[in-house]
Amino acid sequence: MKVTVLQENLSRGVNIVSRAVSPRSTLPVLGNILMATDDGRLRLSATNLEMGITCWIAARIEGEGSTTVPARTLSDLVNTLPVDNVQLNLDARTQNLNVRCGTTNADIKCIDAQDFPPMPSIDLDGAVQLNVAEFKEMIQQVTFAASTDEARPVLMGVLLTVDKDNVTMAAADGFRLSVRKATLATHTQRPFNLIIPARALNELARVATEGEEPVYMAVPKGRNQVIFRYKDVEVTSQLIDGSFPDYQQIIPRSFKSRTLVSTAALVKACKQAEIFAREGMNVARLDIRQAKGEMQPSEVEISAVSEETGKNETIVEATVDGTGLLIAFNVKFLREALEVIRTPNVVLETSAPNAPGVVKPVGDDSFLHVIMPMHV
Repeated sequence: MKVTVLQENLSRGVNIVSRAVSPRSTLPVLGNILMATDDGRLRLSATNLEMGITCWIAARIEGEGSTTVPARTLSDLVNTLPVDNVQLNLDARTQNLNVRCGTTNADIKCIDAQDFPPMPSIDLDGAVQLNVAEFKEMIQQVTFAASTDEARPVLMGVLLTVDKDNVTMAAADGFRLSVRKATLATHTQRPFNLIIPARALNELARVATEGEEPVYMAVPKGRNQVIFRYKDVEVTSQLIDGSFPDYQQIIPRSFKSRTLVSTAALVKACKQAEIFAREGMNVARLDIRQAKGEMQPSEVEISAVSEETGKNETIVEATVDGTGLLIAFNVKFLREALEVIRTPNVVLETSAPNAPGVVKPVGDDSFLHVIMPMHV
């Protein structure tokens, strides 16, 4: 293999695929990046057997070939090279990769590409097309609510449902639930449900920049996998086996109090309360108060108390329909939900101190967030 590539292109490709490198594996090759010539371009791939990322970069190919390069060594070296052409020359017999750029001349010991796990390729025929900006927003509004507890692997994933021209994503960790809906540009031939690891979706959102090109999603037959393609990057993920909870049962069907507040004001109040609540259980009280007179606004007081730090109270003006209520939430969870809402105002629907609350953006029915109350 003999290849010439721009340093900035090689650095970008290595940084993208390195996110899938396995840091701790009994298979040394999983700590490496596959580097291979592919139809006039250089293909870089990495995998931890659960998730894989492939990136194609422009290159001048003078000799075909492939190898796997230690990811950390390659990344550290490439990021220190000058912005210039990088010459990569592989000795197939010794599996030594010579790297030349400017005054730098390095040899890296590699592992034969035959030891690298095969990477599936996407078949764009029948693949679902997703608007990249909208899909990134869906991911950001849902994945933060997924569980990080490995004892409940199903909840570490996001349920993605496609039916005709509708796509829905949902994530829950037992204390909160995020649901985001969108409309596809085209109808799908068959409905399907997938549980995709939240980490894989976050990596996809990281590499998918804003643009006109769509994200393609395909589910290969006979494989428990999903493949996403965006421009010159593919993200492959194993699907999570199991049954996702029936989250529709969690969403309250009615409420006794509907509180409309400024999103920015409530986020700020939550951040202030979190300073005092974080040393304990992140408990913050929301005292929803109706107006005391016709000329008086309704309000919400957000407060938190810490035995060591002190206490904090912030009042936010609101419009309250229904009865007043004192309810407590995990303020970190509430803040995270509010921070993914794009509308200027938000609605909090509540029924009782021991009943879940629902957070919704005003004027946008594509997203909702359910948050369980805490004992006070």
